[in-house]
Amino acid sequence: MAARKRASADSTREPKLQEDTQRKPTSDESSIAPPKLGVILKLSLFLLVPYFYLVFHHYKIDKELKKPILINAALSLAGYFITIKLIPVASRRSLRRNLFGKDINKKGTPHGDVQVPESLGVVVGTVFMVLAFFFQYFNFTADSNEYFVPLNCAFTFTCFMVPPPHPMVGKRRFGNLQMEWLVEYYAALATICFMLFLGFLDDVFDLPWRSRKLILPSFATLALLMAYAGHTTIVIPKPLIPYVGLEILDLGWIYKLYMFLLAIFCTNSINIHAGINGLEVGQTVVISAAILIHNIMQIGVSKDAEYKQAHAFSIYLVQPLLATSLGLLSYNWYPSSVFVGDTYTYFAGMTLAVVGILGHYSETLLIFFAPQVLNFLLSLPQLSGYIPCPRHRLPRFDPQTGLLTGTNDGTLVNLFLRWFGRMSEKSLCIYLLVFQAIACGFCFLLRYFLAGWYK
Repeated sequence: MAARKRASADSTREPKLQEDTQRKPTSDESSIAPPKLGVILKLSLFLLVPYFYLVFHHYKIDKELKKPILINAALSLAGYFITIKLIPVASRRSLRRNLFGKDINKKGTPHGDVQVPESLGVVVGTVFMVLAFFFQYFNFTADSNEYFVPLNCAFTFTCFMVPPPHPMVGKRRFGNLQMEWLVEYYAALATICFMLFLGFLDDVFDLPWRSRKLILPSFATLALLMAYAGHTTIVIPKPLIPYVGLEILDLGWIYKLYMFLLAIFCTNSINIHAGINGLEVGQTVVISAAILIHNIMQIGVSKDAEYKQAHAFSIYLVQPLLATSLGLLSYNWYPSSVFVGDTYTYFAGMTLAVVGILGHYSETLLIFFAPQVLNFLLSLPQLSGYIPCPRHRLPRFDPQTGLLTGTNDGTLVNLFLRWFGRMSEKSLCIYLLVFQAIACGFCFLLRYFLAGWYK
């Protein structure tokens, strides 16, 4: 969590000639610490080896699905290296524009006086969007081209489609599904891009609390809800069927309200479960890896083409998110060289919400988000105003020992420190990410060992 230092008012009133003059960068601005590639390699092996084992060995996946998944993975790998290269460039620009912060958890030490570039999540979001649009070229097949006509592409991220009368509609395996996929794909990108923009707006203008927590995600979700054409039904758990009298219940508009609230929750849950180096990006990486494993398992066991396409759609967005986030984590891991800002947390949270909604596994997504749900419940008394809420609900840092001590603020970060005692910032982040991984593993136990009894 950064205490951002802004440019003084006097500097904004300087003559334009002085404003345009390029000052020589200081030693802090000329370079940032190199990426911690060793940490990223270990984390990647731990999280991605199971995923690629399932893709290449465990399941026999149709070539029509495996090919775009692997193309998307190759583009994502390129996105990782591009992110690694662009972050130092963007960091220098951020420092020149006085968009930086100082690490509160290192106050009183030499690291606490370092100007850390802020809002570097914009690099991840930009690379992600470029990859997503570039991938469309490879997955936009000739089959899908026969089944829809763009009416208006004036707005960069939105396209309205209508199926033309064609005697072959519905006779090819993925024809109609490709059309639906492209509509939802553009809606997803519109929502994600809007949230990325609003997050950066918050970083720059420091918007009021209610605006950034509730109003901004509400606006961003509109594109997704308006384009959603999927089912609005839920499967009643088997133990409740005798009491409800139905196996499938159509919720109608209530289901869309649920999606709306889920998007707002996911967007804010990453943002408030934060405050130490590497936590915001780390939790996103762990959840993304769990989602990929879940997606590929569902594709491997299902025979339904539409169900497979929904999970493939999720993979197309989560692989670039994971790869670019790993690039950012290499700089954000303790001791952090950059801060991700609200730009990243809103962007990552909305992306995960979008894939959960359009991939039709929002229930599973919520279990992946179990630590975030717990953190939200702990935070609720302060967020609702029942208990006074400080601006930064961070632990206390002791510059003599370099250890953090938990406070009475209602966050999972402080709860872990109160339960397990004082520890370093790096150790605390590892504990929290291990807890995140355990929660995701617990979700797989519930999903795959209790599914026959529950649903």
